[in-house]
Amino acid sequence: MPPMPSLAERSSAAHAWTKDTAGAERQWFCQLPPEMISSLPDLVAALPPQQPITELRLGVRMREQWRPALAPALDELEAGRGFVILERLPVERWTQREAVAGYWLLGQALGEPFAQNVQGTLLYDVRDTGQEVASGARFSVTSYESSFHTDNSFGDCVLDYVGLICLQAARSGGISQNVSGYAVLDVLERERPDVLQTLLQPFHVDRRGGVLAGESPTVERPVIAWENGDLVLRYLRHWIEVGHDKAGQPLTPQQQRALDTLDAVVARPELRVEFSLQPGQIYFTNNRWILHNRTAFSDHPEPQRRRHLVRLWLRARSGHAPTG
Repeated sequence: MPPMPSLAERSSAAHAWTKDTAGAERQWFCQLPPEMISSLPDLVAALPPQQPITELRLGVRMREQWRPALAPALDELEAGRGFVILERLPVERWTQREAVAGYWLLGQALGEPFAQNVQGTLLYDVRDTGQEVASGARFSVTSYESSFHTDNSFGDCVLDYVGLICLQAARSGGISQNVSGYAVLDVLERERPDVLQTLLQPFHVDRRGGVLAGESPTVERPVIAWENGDLVLRYLRHWIEVGHDKAGQPLTPQQQRALDTLDAVVARPELRVEFSLQPGQIYFTNNRWILHNRTAFSDHPEPQRRRHLVRLWLRARSGHAPTG
């Protein structure tokens, strides 16, 4: 296991922000140039209507053309506070296909999309489908609070960025919350180093249906790890509890205590920022070290007005991923 950098080595990093040091909310936004936004429908129109949006690919020339406009967003994801909100696509004037396809193209300018389940889904609808987590569903298709977590905590591949475009907002609730894993780590190192050592050890994590033939339904992952000199968190409490049940290895009192302590630290109001995504806004977060949560929500009764976001998972392209 790679050695963990000391608190002193991390103390000057912009990553370890708190509510008071994360900056004003207006600083979390990155404005998209009008000419970039206006070019998207023409790019989308080149795709025949019967073909999936995911067949639309952003060429190298266009990525280079867009690089200066999106450089502040990438810098924020890697060198700054680890999340950014792109402002915004005119979803009130565009069709849903145009909006999602435009978002898909913008995402490719930031990273390389990869599948979110064994079915190979690249664009994942996030909305309440009436399913139950207890029956095997992911939190993303329910109205329940998700709890602070990182996406793909059971995956073999480290997920660098999570993207969400808001097409419809909930009637109430559904607030996005972020906490810096570096800030959490600093608290644990100061107050509970014993817990920190437990979190560096592997836990069983439920694959949540993402199992291919012949694979185990669980995988072993530490909650906290260092990879290429960068903090990597893999955490969703419920997936760990289910994983240990499926593995026939109940959590030890020490493990329970470590997870309880972690949850208590992450829940501290002074560590988190929160915001409500509005239609057309696009949110990207560094999934390696930002813990994110979505609060429970109440939806509109009309089907066409119900909360609807679309999720995108990205690997950082060469030159943007941490190099150690």
